[in-house]
Amino acid sequence: MSVHLLMSAGRGPQECAWALSRLLRRLEADAVRHQLRTRRVETVPGDRPDTYRSVLVEIAGADAAPFAASWTGTLCWQAASPYRTGTGRKNWYVTARPIRVDTPRTAFSEADVDMVACRTGGPGGQHRNKASTAVRATHRPSGIVVVVDTERQFSLNRRIALRLLRQRIERDDEALAHAAATARWHVHDELVRGNPTRTERPETSDQHPAGSRPARPQARRHH
Repeated sequence: MSVHLLMSAGRGPQECAWALSRLLRRLEADAVRHQLRTRRVETVPGDRPDTYRSVLVEIAGADAAPFAASWTGTLCWQAASPYRTGTGRKNWYVTARPIRVDTPRTAFSEADVDMVACRTGGPGGQHRNKASTAVRATHRPSGIVVVVDTERQFSLNRRIALRLLRQRIERDDEALAHAAATARWHVHDELVRGNPTRTERPETSDQHPAGSRPARPQARRHH
């Protein structure tokens, strides 16, 4: 199985984009230890080299779901800023949420539709009422029901009912896809600073990203 995890620096400062790149590497290394595979599906780079505003990573393997859960929530990268000196802040936050990349489409088949002849009232409908030419069509998988009595022939009403069902199902699928896309973008505004679910700290090789250099130590004066 596979899980898609969206990691976002939200609207945080450039250090959060730097922290995201470090946390992503830590996640990928952790996945290897758990015999899982990762793939960067989408990346939005930050303003500095080797930084990301957001990354969509696919995690694949037998234990992908619990592994993704262990990396879900507010993540903290605890290190001094590589860009600003003199600041006391050392906690940089990133949010991570599992998301659905694509929503399943409903397969439409006439075999899944129950057709029942029925009678409906209304002006000019006397002949149709006696002949039961109206159609009540139910799509069993979705539960959608339509009633059609616009024509005097059952076969025509049946054809119209099938078309209406198909259109309703397609609209519902499109609405679900739109809702999933909207939820995905809302992740970028969900970053909660403080109370992280996971805190990571750099090793020596993680301290300074490309494009930044550590401050040079001042030479000691000998008296």
